[in-house]
This record gives sequence, C-alpha cells and structure tokens, in this order.
Amino acid sequence: MLRAVQVQTNLPCQFPSFVKYMLPSHVSGGFWLGFPKKFCSCHLPKHDDIVVLIDENDKESPTKYLVDKNGLSGGWRGFSIAHNLVEGDVLVFQLIQPSKFKVYIIRENSLTEIDGAISLLNLDFRARPIKSDHDEEMKICEAKEEKYLEPPILDINQDGKKEEAMLLPNSDHGPVTDQCGNDSDNGSEVLEGIRFSESRVEFKDVKDYSGFSILVDGLIIDSEVPALHIRTKYYGLCRSQNSFLHDHLLGGLNVKLAAGMITETVNIADAIRACKISTPRDYLETWDNTLKGFECLGMNVGFLRARLSKLVSLSCESKDILASKKVELAEAKEEMRILEVKVLKVKEMIKNVDSEIEALTKKDANFELNFKALATAPW
Repeated sequence: MLRAVQVQTNLPCQFPSFVKYMLPSHVSGGFWLGFPKKFCSCHLPKHDDIVVLIDENDKESPTKYLVDKNGLSGGWRGFSIAHNLVEGDVLVFQLIQPSKFKVYIIRENSLTEIDGAISLLNLDFRARPIKSDHDEEMKICEAKEEKYLEPPILDINQDGKKEEAMLLPNSDHGPVTDQCGNDSDNGSEVLEGIRFSESRVEFKDVKDYSGFSILVDGLIIDSEVPALHIRTKYYGLCRSQNSFLHDHLLGGLNVKLAAGMITETVNIADAIRACKISTPRDYLETWDNTLKGFECLGMNVGFLRARLSKLVSLSCESKDILASKKVELAEAKEEMRILEVKVLKVKEMIKNVDSEIEALTKKDANFELNFKALATAPW
C-alpha cells in the first residue's frame, strides 16, 4: 500500500486518481469492483457506461460501469484474470480521459512492479485534459477542496480480513469503510453484466441450456437479454439449427443492437407459430423484411424466412382459390338474375294468354248461339 501511495504521489496532479486494495471479491468469486462514491459523483458519468482500463502496456480493456453500484461489473473479470490479480495487490486508477483509466498494478509479492510503475511516471505522459459533461461538478468539488487522493487506511474486521477505508473530507467520524456498491465478499451476489469470454465455445459442445451463453465479439452479453424466457426460446432456435444463430454477426456491432436482434428474432418466431390463415399478408411480409435486415447483419435466420415464404405462398394460394370461387359465385348469381327476369317475362306472357283464352271462350259461346239461330232460321 505504501508503494501504491508512492506511485500515486508521482502522478500528474491534473488527473484525478485513487488507490484500490484487492479483496477476494475483486479477484475471485463475484469479480465486482467498487469505486469511491465521491470520486464517481465528481468524475464519472451519471448513467451506465463503458469505462476503458489501460494497463502499463497500453492495452485497453472495456468494462461496464454501473452508476447505481458505483463500480465495474462486466469486463472487470476479464481484466483481473488477464493480469493475474490476487488478493493483496494494490491498483492505482488514474482518470486520463472521460471514462478512461490508466491502471498501475503494484504486486503484493514483487518489488519490480513498483519500479516499473514509477519509471512510467517519468515518461512523457500523453494524456489529454479531461473535458466532460461533469466539468461543472468537478469545479464544485475542487472549490470545496474535496480530495480523493488520500491514502486508504487498512483495517482488520472481525473475520480477520483486510478492509479498505477512505479518508473523506470534512468527516467527523474518521475513516469510513468504502462500501461502493457491493464491494465486499458478498459481491458475488451482483449479477454480472457484459464480460469477456475466456474461450470460444462451439455449439456442438453445448449439452444443455445451462451451458448456453450469447457470445458476440468475444463478449458474453447474456445480461443484455435479461428475460429468461427469451434466452430459453433463443436456445431452442439455436438447437433446431445446431448452431449459434448470431455466430456470424458483423464485427463491431453494438451489443444492444445484437441483443435487440436476438430478442426480435424470438418474437418473430413466436408470431410465426401463432399466425393463422386469416393473418394479414402484410404482417408476414413485415416479419420477412425485418429478418432480411437481420440476415444482412449476419444473423442466421434463413430458416425462419423460408418458413415465412411457404406461409405466404400458402396464404396466396388460398386467397387465389378463394378469389376464384368468389368470381364463380358472382357469375352464377348474375346468371340466376337473368333467368329470374326471363321467368318473370314468361309468367307475364302466360297470364296474358290465359286472359285471351278466357275472352275467346266467352266470345265462342255467343258465336254458337248466333250460328244455331242462323242455321234454324226459316228459308
């Protein structure tokens, strides 16, 4: 810790920094790293964001910063494992740009690390001045002479474990334990967010859902698809094709976009299952256009589009047959109308003929009387 303070003391004063002692929850188990709350309030974003950690070899590691927890979740595990961090190591975090830290690692079991760290401080440090949306709050903090560079105090709790405390300005109660978020051994209860994958998993090696993770560009993004039923159904879709549907997504895609495509793919698959012959064709075409867009970005959704194509074909065939029958019915009705008109005319003709026959019958009776009178008349 003293060596860490020495490193911090040699840092350029215009860049805020703080020291962090590594506890078991930081380097094993939950892999959760909390930051000092006041440091977060003055220097870090007021929303969840990506914070980049730069090691002494200038290798960058993106991590997920959770503002409600004042610390790092997804990505920190990968950084910790990649740098072989262990309990007792001390890290100096120097904010060199908005949401970007230079990290100096002081090993518990090695003196050479501090020598390297201090030598780095003597080099030309090419860091840009910090300009962020929080400059005003930083000025307020500076006006109050609130300092975050105080060396942390190590204390021993009842379990014999080392705890870290920070000297907060204007405190009447002495050291306050740094409990940023779940910054203790119960940090394992914190749900991990986006994190690095240690290895690439082939789908054929996934035996069941418990071994299924959504891996995009080397990042596990299960946390971006929080609904369990969505992930379960997506696993079922992948299982049906015996491959990860997202395996060939374009590199560099935003993880939220990737997660959104996965969620919408599941929703469309459900909609296809639930559709009926009465489902408007426009719906089917809209789903297909959406999947076509996903396909252009690398999603393996061809099997869903093939199903939609068959459904559209069946729907069209059914509608064509229905339309043909409707035309046939209309023609039959028109023919019936014509026949009904003819029947009416025939009925009228029959009526007229009946009247004429009746009139002729009456006239024939008179003719018969006249005829008889004429026949019997005297010569």
